Amino acid sequence: MNISRDYHILVLEDEPATQAMLASLMEGEGFRVTTAASGAQAQEAVAQTRFDLVLLDLNLPDDDGLYIARELRAKSDVGIIMLTSRKEDIDRVIGLEMGADDYVTKPFFPRELVARVKNLLRRLNQPRATRRADGAGGSELRRFNGWEMDMAKRTLLNAEGLDVSLTRAEFDLLTALVNSAGRVLSREQLLDAIGSQFWTPVDRTIDVLVSRLRRKMEADPKSPTMIQTSHGYGYKFAPAVTVG
Repeated sequence: MNISRDYHILVLEDEPATQAMLASLMEGEGFRVTTAASGAQAQEAVAQTRFDLVLLDLNLPDDDGLYIARELRAKSDVGIIMLTSRKEDIDRVIGLEMGADDYVTKPFFPRELVARVKNLLRRLNQPRATRRADGAGGSELRRFNGWEMDMAKRTLLNAEGLDVSLTRAEFDLLTALVNSAGRVLSREQLLDAIGSQFWTPVDRTIDVLVSRLRRKMEADPKSPTMIQTSHGYGYKFAPAVTVG
């Protein structure tokens, strides 16, 4: 049985040859594929169909791809991989800020893109299996500084008991930090924890995610007390954590 058929991918790309190549590449891996050449077509498709992942070109004729990424993330937990010919690091960082899960810079190697797609889909599927696990609730609780994190339900409550909304990547990163409380984790270890197998020495993915978590969790994000920086290496979760 080819489990790829269980996944439906939206390819949003306005250049016909590239769109055809991407669709053929994904279909060759067994995925169901729908294509769109504009933001309007994509919005219509999303309104009618539940997609597991979107391959999103940032340069579109009618909408900015970053805006579309933000709109998709606001409405769903769909996987988003940005496709961009922009070389500047700031565009990648902004894309991650908008809620994208990963990015690929054109021109790209087809096998690398396939690997990133499959890797992200595995991450997407893991929480579903976790939520189905019987009796996971009690032992999956983590408490710190009045906060409560439920690993099974993938929820985070602050000290006032209010729900704090986290993206998938933010939750996965916080899970890694909380489960290693008091110990510094390198950026490479944290990239592995969120399922990113491809990185470079200038990869800003973890820094962006940490910045987003600090804005949601710290009283003063510029002087963090929970997620602390180990300069030149990585990050540490400082509070004591209790389980259950």
